[in-house]
Amino acid sequence: MLYIFKDKYIRLSQLLPNFFIRRYKMRKIGIFLALALIFIMPIMQDSSALSAAEKIISLDMYFPVAVGGGPDKLISALCDQFNKEHPGIRVNPVYSGSYADTRTKVQAAIKAGKPPALALMFSIDLFSLLSMDAILDYDSLCTTKEDKEWLSGFYEGFMKNSRTGGKTYGIPWQRSTIILYYNKDAFREVGLDPNKPPATWAELEEYAKKLTKIENGKTIRYGIEIPSDKAGYAYWMLQTFCTQQNGFNLMNEEGNEVYFNDPRTIKGITFWKSLSDKGYQPRGTTAWATTPTDFLEQKAAMIYHTTGNLTNIRKNAKFDFGVAMLPADLSRGSPTGGGNFYLFKGVPKEQTEAAFTFVKWMTGDPNRVAQWSIDTGYVATRPEAYETQIMKDYAAKFPEALVARDQLKYGYAEFSVYDQGRVQKILDDAIELIMTGQKDPVSALNEAQAQADQILKQYRKQK
Repeated sequence: MLYIFKDKYIRLSQLLPNFFIRRYKMRKIGIFLALALIFIMPIMQDSSALSAAEKIISLDMYFPVAVGGGPDKLISALCDQFNKEHPGIRVNPVYSGSYADTRTKVQAAIKAGKPPALALMFSIDLFSLLSMDAILDYDSLCTTKEDKEWLSGFYEGFMKNSRTGGKTYGIPWQRSTIILYYNKDAFREVGLDPNKPPATWAELEEYAKKLTKIENGKTIRYGIEIPSDKAGYAYWMLQTFCTQQNGFNLMNEEGNEVYFNDPRTIKGITFWKSLSDKGYQPRGTTAWATTPTDFLEQKAAMIYHTTGNLTNIRKNAKFDFGVAMLPADLSRGSPTGGGNFYLFKGVPKEQTEAAFTFVKWMTGDPNRVAQWSIDTGYVATRPEAYETQIMKDYAAKFPEALVARDQLKYGYAEFSVYDQGRVQKILDDAIELIMTGQKDPVSALNEAQAQADQILKQYRKQK
């Protein structure tokens, strides 16, 4: 800045002491820095937030629902709770339809080279996933004492569809056995003891006959309904009649042989169909999805169904009902069922570690496992869950909750083989042909055996 004195130009610095000049310059610099910070700070904050977001490991988890009662909402709530407790991981539950739908979607993702890190799928999908070299074993991930104790803490009956070749590939979660639901009021109506459900095949037939109710030539209540449609789990119901013959099962442990035309299989389905032939059960096929509704509407006095529907029936039954182990032939028996957690190959290590953390969190806390059982009716997969106070209190009020667990001592592996979808369809088709009267049991099961053998022979080791 210049000032004019008598035709001379004099600078401000010549008029003011150096002290004031320095203060003036520093003030200008301070204002500049303050303005810079105003603009830079939001950018830095956005950058920091972006950096934090990038650290979150996001996992999509496919899961199926096969029963009523809203387990999809429960799964979502558990994922939300996990996410809050683990801010560096986000598990996104993706409802994927039925077990079969879930299998299709996961296998499509694997074939497309985009496998999920984890999924809740049918326990019987084990061999099919192994044939795709798609899943990790849990044993290699359990490196600490705590992890190994967790892995060894599940009911052995549920591990029959979770292990093969000495390795564990599935972790039990929504697991079940098939139980008998029966209407105690209907029992009283026909003079049956409501506290003595049928214990044998002969009693099942006898009770079903008494409980079948006909008015004006029309059946208004069937004595028994056992689901047999292909959209449901017809093969699973057939297994009940097989395992009750001293533990005979429809397949071998290696998943590469089936016994569809074995005399014991033929005996089982012949008895099953006879219940329809005699009018105690609807003719043709009975739908899995509507069987619980028929029971709740008192159109069926007894049904076979998964324990996973227990809470649904408890909440909606307007009559006195009971549950029991399945009636026996030569022995008691029921296949286990339901879903396991699988971890998949082909994903980044940090995703595998995050998925492993989630599976342990879901299945390791006895109180969480107990609450899931209470909320759904599925069997708590760890014995220690039944020692929790919440489960003891629940069982004291509702002892029926323990029936499926107690039946585990007679539990057998659910039907599981290589190329599960194709082989299962062959058996389900045969059951439909038999139940609808289109073919006799021997012819239908001989044909099914031949078709299954043609598929499975490639998985048998050369001797």
